[in-house]
Amino acid sequence: MESIRTEHAPAAIGPYSQAVVVGDLVFTAGQIALDPTSGKVVEGGVEPQTARVMENIAAVLEAAGSSLSQVVKTTVFLTDMADFPAMNKVYAEAFGDHKPARATVAVAGLPLGVRVEIEAVATR
Repeated sequence: MESIRTEHAPAAIGPYSQAVVVGDLVFTAGQIALDPTSGKVVEGGVEPQTARVMENIAAVLEAAGSSLSQVVKTTVFLTDMADFPAMNKVYAEAFGDHKPARATVAVAGLPLGVRVEIEAVATR
């Protein structure tokens, strides 16, 4: 098992790794809309937050020797399912023609009051 860490994504805010690699699989921690440079939550709603989340996931995957094109499964956590269409638009743009399996669930709350969190499983 290999723990992944990159400065191009937010540092873990708890006792966990940004990602863990086991064999040819990469398991990312849930990424939220933290800017890795400032450490602050991205403002402006679910669209810019989802864009930042996808950038963070891409950075973690790259550090693990993978990429968004190698993602096989994601889980999306939303604090409001009314945000689904806006999140889905940004998510689809980030993945392009690649369409990993996905689950999307509504949750009562997320760290630091963000609106979206996404985790991914990828190959490398």
